[in-house]
Formats: sequence, C-alpha cells, structure tokens
Amino acid sequence: MKKIALIGLGYVGLPLAVEFGKKRDVIGFDINQDRIKKLKEYVDITLESSKEELLSATYLSYTSDLNEIKDCTIFIVTVPTPIDKYKRPDLTSLEKSSEAVGSILKKGDIVIYESTVYPGATEEICVPILEQKSGLKFNKDFFCGYSPERINPGDKEHRVANIKKVTSGSTPEIATEIDDLYQEVIIAGTHKAPSIKVAEAAKVIENTQRDVNIALINELALIFNKLEIDTESVLEAAGTKWNFLPFSPGLVGGHCIGVDPYYLTHKAIEVGYNPEIILAGRRLNDSMGSYVTDQIIKIMTRKRIHIVDANVLIMGLTFKENCPDLRNTRVVDVVEEFQGFNCNVEVYDPWVVKNEALDEYGINPISAPVIGKYDVIVLAVAHDEFKLFSLEKIKSFGKNNHVLYDIKYSLKVGEVDGRL
Repeated sequence: MKKIALIGLGYVGLPLAVEFGKKRDVIGFDINQDRIKKLKEYVDITLESSKEELLSATYLSYTSDLNEIKDCTIFIVTVPTPIDKYKRPDLTSLEKSSEAVGSILKKGDIVIYESTVYPGATEEICVPILEQKSGLKFNKDFFCGYSPERINPGDKEHRVANIKKVTSGSTPEIATEIDDLYQEVIIAGTHKAPSIKVAEAAKVIENTQRDVNIALINELALIFNKLEIDTESVLEAAGTKWNFLPFSPGLVGGHCIGVDPYYLTHKAIEVGYNPEIILAGRRLNDSMGSYVTDQIIKIMTRKRIHIVDANVLIMGLTFKENCPDLRNTRVVDVVEEFQGFNCNVEVYDPWVVKNEALDEYGINPISAPVIGKYDVIVLAVAHDEFKLFSLEKIKSFGKNNHVLYDIKYSLKVGEVDGRL
C-alpha cells in the first residue's frame, strides 16, 4: 500500500491522518514543532482527536523534517487558506506547501489538495509550482487531485469518516485511484467529481450558500427589531412549515463560511463577472458586530449608563460554541467596537487557549468574571458551560443597573434587555 504524507496537522489534517493511520503507513508533517511534540505525546490542542483516537492510529507518525517524508508517494495537503485584510485569497501557505512537496516529488507520485480554493487554483497555482520545483511534467511524471475538506470543528457527531467525501483527479485513472483511496476510510462513501475544477467549485458554494442564507436571516432580524417583533418567535412560527430552512441570525465567522465566498467572488471578478448577491450577503454579515454594539449603546443610553469607561463583559470569543477555534471569529468585531467607545472590555471564554487569543487578536481572556463589576454583559457564544449558568448567576456579574444582551438566544426574550 502506498505511503501517505499528510501536510498540515490542524483541524482538517489531523483527523484525516488518524483515519488513514489505522489502515496504512502515514507520516503527519507540520512546520510547527510544538504541534509535533504535543502529538507525539498524544495531545491534540484543537480537541478534534482524543488521546484514544491518536493511540488507535498505529501506523501514524509525526515529523517536522521534510526529509522524513521523501519516500511517501501520496501527499495530501491540508493547510489553511485564509483571506487577507483586503478580503483577498491568501494562498501563501498553499504555495509554500507546494514548494516543499515539489522539492521532494518523484515520478509516479500523487499530490491531493484539500484546502479551500477558488475553481482552477490547483491547476493554475499549485501545479506550476510542483513542476518548477521538481522538474517533472504534470500528468506524465506526477498527478494531482482535489478532495475538499468538510470538517466541522467541535462537531462530535459529523466526523471525517461519516461525512460523504467529494473526490477528483487530474486524469480518469488517477481520479479512480484517489476515490478508492478515500473509500478506505470514509464510511459515508464518496462522490467522484468529473474534474478538479468541479470539486473546487463544489467546496466554495457549500459555504457560500450558508453565508447567503444567514445574511437573509440577519437582515430579517434587523427589520423585525425595528418593528419591535421578536425574531426568534418569528423563526419558530415560520419553522412549522415543512420546507422552511432553519437558519438563525448571528455573527458569521470561522475558517469557512466567513472566508469561502471571497474565494469564489475573487475568481468571478477575475473572469469579468461582478457577483452581487454573494458580496451583499458578505457585507451584511460582516456588519453584524457593529450592529450589535450600536444596539447595546442605545440601550445603555436609555438606562442612563455612562458609555465612556463602562465595564463590558463579553462571554465567549471562539467563532462557535464548544470549540477552541478562534479563526476569523467575529466576536472580535464587538470587542473592537466597544473599545472604540473607550469602554473597558473583558473577555471570558473557558474554551480559549489564552496565548492564541493574545497572539492572534491582542486579547487576554480573564479567568473568571468579577461579581458586580460590569455595566454590560454580552452573551456572544453559546458554550455549554454558559448554558449551565442560571439567569441570576449571569446577572450577578453586572452592577445593579446593567445591560444584558443575548446574541445566541441562550435566554428567553423577557429575561434580557436586548438580542438579535
């Protein structure tokens, strides 16, 4: 059986490496030496793979030394593909990974990409780098494939093995070989796309569709708030119809939904089409942090709470509940908006790795809220730990006169001063 090198051991790469590592020889490669050290001790700081799961992958080893993956013949690349501050695709990690793989590529090798990209990126960006670094010819000496990741961080029900996998290859024969490879570990089965571009396009529209749907609900929430109608009550009523889609308003962040649409719109603009609905949805979703803060400031004014130097408690920082993932979290927008009003902002999140929050956003999360300290309390993420708090417990963090705002519908409408 061909030996696999898994390039990038984050939320996507590690779970896949573990599954393959139960079946055949796999070397997990990551440039983060601390990450490799922890994994060798069977510790996954992303919490996607337990110690028992890591131990079950008996054919899996880890390294940060490129020389140790030279004898592999299948390379699966699962590195991050974020956007830059101008909302443009940032393919730096993908390009560097392609350079690294290209430097050790051999005749007959297969390189499979799982990172989110725009349609055409694998063959237009990655393949030329592989050819240039290896001196080999694409589809003659080496081959490529694309199989988009569908990992949902923090989701213990939908795991890599039980999520159907889209596969593709640069030739019909390689497409079949790649499809057969994933069928070894994907219990839910696979879908072999007719081309790499089709598989790339399928990935970006999955999250673009969700983004647009959430944008619609966010816009409805803005309208209903102006009409003084509770949005959750409206959604519950409309949800009694069999084909009503169950989306909720909120802050839209994370490594996929808040990013992938920009990959598609980038390519659309490049070929001369100006996407309207997708970008409108993105603008609306990106504005929700500012909207939430403005709503709270209005409530503070009505309650005669002084805004400058007000103490604000933000409960939750991760981009979703019960997960330590901070990538592209839009809770940061709320923090920055309050800081812009010269408020004193404290963030409490038991799931967050403090060093990561400090390095990524300059936020130093507190260990626990102080009783009776805060003028504003914002329930920003619906962690299970927060759901265990009684209403009285949460309100005890506030001063006698304070604002309690709920972004996630964790509390009932009559229990809070405001919510989406």
